[in-house]
Amino acid sequence: MNVTLAVKQYISKMIENSGPGMKVLLMDKETTSIVSVVYTQSEILQREVYLFERIDSQNRDTMKHLKAICFLRPTKDNVENLIQELRRPKYSVYFIYFSNVISKSEVKALAEADEQEVVAEVQEFYGDFIAVNPHLFSLNLTGVARGRSWDPVLLQRSTQGLTSVLLALKKCPMIRYQLSSDMAKRLAESVKQIITKEYELFDFRKTEVSPLLLIVDRSDDAITPLLNQWTYQAMVHELLGLNNNRIDLSRVPGISKDLREVVLSAENDEFYANNLYLNFGEIGTNIKNLMEDFQKKKPKGQQKLESISDMKAFVDNYPQFKKMSGTVSKHVTVVGELSRLVSDRKLMEVSEVEQELACQNDHSNAHQNVRRLLQNPKVTEMDAVRLVMLYALRYEKHSSNNLLGLMEDLNRKGVSERHRKMVQSMVEYGETSERKVWRTCTPSTSRLLQETLDQLIKGRLKDSQFPYLGPSTLRDRPQDIIVFIIGGATYEEALTVYNLNRTMPGVRIVLGGTTIHNTKSFLEEVTLTASSGHGGERSLGAGRYPSRR
Repeated sequence: MNVTLAVKQYISKMIENSGPGMKVLLMDKETTSIVSVVYTQSEILQREVYLFERIDSQNRDTMKHLKAICFLRPTKDNVENLIQELRRPKYSVYFIYFSNVISKSEVKALAEADEQEVVAEVQEFYGDFIAVNPHLFSLNLTGVARGRSWDPVLLQRSTQGLTSVLLALKKCPMIRYQLSSDMAKRLAESVKQIITKEYELFDFRKTEVSPLLLIVDRSDDAITPLLNQWTYQAMVHELLGLNNNRIDLSRVPGISKDLREVVLSAENDEFYANNLYLNFGEIGTNIKNLMEDFQKKKPKGQQKLESISDMKAFVDNYPQFKKMSGTVSKHVTVVGELSRLVSDRKLMEVSEVEQELACQNDHSNAHQNVRRLLQNPKVTEMDAVRLVMLYALRYEKHSSNNLLGLMEDLNRKGVSERHRKMVQSMVEYGETSERKVWRTCTPSTSRLLQETLDQLIKGRLKDSQFPYLGPSTLRDRPQDIIVFIIGGATYEEALTVYNLNRTMPGVRIVLGGTTIHNTKSFLEEVTLTASSGHGGERSLGAGRYPSRR
């Protein structure tokens, strides 16, 4: 149950299938992201892939000495671009891989376009999702809802993404969904429909206990994405923004040119992999240790290179030293910027009040603390709004509720009308939630997901709240669980899943979402929702243009 490994294996297989020789990797916008999060450019270069191109790029040169590996989503535009490509091929031979199921009619259209017989292979490799961490995937979709209903295009894309995860992990699951969400039911039915239609694809070796797909709705827990985060990966996304493992640091004061954009990938960065889920205090200590280790290994200024063996040792160690130097400067810069933002925005104090709102039940004290922070000029517009949102969600029905007073405080603070309107949107977004989130609240845990998964693993998750789709039910404790959150997951929830995988022997959980949120993206999702609401691999058979079997 490792989504990163699943996608990496698909890409490795594509490269192996094309044989020796120089290659170009031809992708679309989405598959470029899918590949870039699991492989670095230098890793792929070592496999004789020397060029990376987009299928929709108009000004590609003809290079008949290159083989083309095409990795594309099976969209209408991509198929049309590929037809045009095959009519006037720029490369010697084409190995074509679609990231999901492609129709017979589209395969036929490609065959008819291949008059020069340059296509060696057409296959489906189900890497139709972003593998963020080994146990976390995203579809990079925002604004999936129109009010409380699916945007039809995004329902289809979510179905494709989710079925592709199941095929990549070789799972044919029983499905449970959140009854209070019509969107969860629609997606569950849509996934089931594909499993039934493509039953041959899902004919995996039966396991003693069936895998389980659990589909839930973000609106049932509007709290977790509003809280400040204090573990490394989550903090980076919250304060700097992680986009396909990349961070834009161009606005950092005094940033050097080579650090304006950095990549944080647990696959290729040992320090990041080891510190992903540690809290901010521990990161500071570990950065200091990394620096000290670097200082010890750093070549001395007056290092004598008198003998050939001295020079050889220096040259052998230099790439390792250079890599370490890059790791140190990157993480020192990132952690330094996180520290600056925590201090400048008074985030320790803000977070303390957030946790009080989420975990305690003292209205008078909470109201007083929120007002105090709203009057602090260091507290940003975003942080002020999220505090009022948490207050509104927490004390919506309290007899002493003073949301109007806090809204006036936001106005006096100069908070934009757009952000002030978001408070009402958030209350409406979360109003279908049963607010179970408050009952089990402990600081720094994603409350509702933790409780839901605990109950699921113990066999206590109520069928009346999370019914099975279809007549079958699971009698044994589930072992392989895929959880999908419509409306987006968070890195906080990924940490919950990571800890459950570590502490629950025999249970393997993968978490996915339509996107991975920080507060900023979550507020945009809620605003969009409110405004719009008034397996393996499969070859297509033998030969170049096979029919299905």
